[in-house]
Amino acid sequence: NDDLPRQTKYNLVIEVVCVTIPFLVILVLFWRTVVVEDYVNKLSSKPDVLIQVDAFKWNWQFEYHDVNGKPTVYTGQTDQTTGETNSPLYLSTIGSDTEIPVLVIPNNESVQVIEQSDDVIHSFWVPEFLFKRDVIPYGTPAQQKASGLSDNRFEFTPTSEGSFVGRCAELCGTYHSQMNFEVRVVDPQVFQNYLTALQKIGPNDPARQSKALQAAKVPGGPFATTTYPFNTDRSARDASTYGG
Repeated sequence: NDDLPRQTKYNLVIEVVCVTIPFLVILVLFWRTVVVEDYVNKLSSKPDVLIQVDAFKWNWQFEYHDVNGKPTVYTGQTDQTTGETNSPLYLSTIGSDTEIPVLVIPNNESVQVIEQSDDVIHSFWVPEFLFKRDVIPYGTPAQQKASGLSDNRFEFTPTSEGSFVGRCAELCGTYHSQMNFEVRVVDPQVFQNYLTALQKIGPNDPARQSKALQAAKVPGGPFATTTYPFNTDRSARDASTYGG
């Protein structure tokens, strides 16, 4: 018939419901986001292990700054920059065209990572950790102090031993896709043995990483097992392959 149906255009109850329920959903999601972000970004003042990750085109360096409250340095060595003996020259390993860098960390201990870059933006990513964070080139400590910015940090506690591939998750240049590393989660005693081996070998041996891994009997062997170096020969026409 020609009778108009019931008009609900200005129904106050429906309008309140349609506004309130989405608002409550957004509020709950926002609250959970804040809680999770605070948990992920939480940093302890005294982590069990403090490591600096240096990213550069196109590889990684790992410096072990502090373990259980004690600096880990090469004793009796001369810092090539300052010329000072026994200056803080931290235990470190670095990747190369022929060797994948391996980051060794202890199981069930808190590990805090300082990210540092001197060239472009990189990103530290271990897929199995379900986490990544950009490595921003904030400059020297003096520049950071002047700008009020500081190197990114994050902290985690590994809960299972094993070898995990790591990658750069930020497009950083020609060999970005091959800028890989490996994380080895090991028993805390094996970790201590590894640092002791690094200290004995010294900072000037380019093969110190593989020698220390072998000397400390780190599970997985002296070389990375989850990824392999790429061929840097620009005239090569074949894909890089695992050479054993």
